[in-house]
Amino acid sequence: MCSQPNSKTVFVTGGARGIGEGIVRALAADGYDVSFSYRSSAEQAEALRDELQTGHPGQTFNSHCCDMSDRQQVDEFATLISETENLYGLAYNAGGSYDSLAAMVDQDRAEALFQLNFWALTRIAGAVSRPLMRAKSGRIVAIGSITAQLGVSGNAIYAASKGAMLSYIRTLAIEVARKGVTANYLSPGYVDTDLMAPYADYREKVEQQIPLRRFGQSDEVGALTRFLFSPLAGYITGANIPIDGGVSAGLSIQR
Repeated sequence: MCSQPNSKTVFVTGGARGIGEGIVRALAADGYDVSFSYRSSAEQAEALRDELQTGHPGQTFNSHCCDMSDRQQVDEFATLISETENLYGLAYNAGGSYDSLAAMVDQDRAEALFQLNFWALTRIAGAVSRPLMRAKSGRIVAIGSITAQLGVSGNAIYAASKGAMLSYIRTLAIEVARKGVTANYLSPGYVDTDLMAPYADYREKVEQQIPLRRFGQSDEVGALTRFLFSPLAGYITGANIPIDGGVSAGLSIQR
């Protein structure tokens, strides 16, 4: 049975493709009005918006161009969110990567990545939190990474930015809990998106080190996010939930 529109609006950052698209589709299937941001995927964003609008009559879908690495654009987007009626939550999925050995980090590139992965999250989550607390209901989900807890060579700054996200979300969860708002962090492992394309030559080797022997799919992350927005997840907050095929469950020792 198809879900009925519920007139609640959720914002998804980085929602035009990859994990973000999976989240947008999952929330749309649950009856939410969804507004999502994109940075450079204008055609994909427009196509997704139009497809969802056709497939879910009675719901509203909007796409917004916003570069989360640009503080002014983030501020404008945060204002838009804070003024949205029937706001119910945020799924922060926008992010980027920066590969460098820990001893050779370029500070300018590292600070730019923190703006995208961390500071933009704090600005937008703050804008979301206030109306949600006034309404005494809502959900915040941040899409992080298993690298926040596991050392991966070449990922020092990326992992640090995702670790900062985790610490922020856990603290935010405590601060908003008494107002009926939850905040949780997802830790995806290797998910089959464009972000993994540069590592295609190593995919088979990587899959052999994943207990489930495969990459995850965007719709699987979307399904988990969908659950966290559901009424049944109302007692889950401040959690770090892995969705990684078992990678974080044990040591990766070959025998």
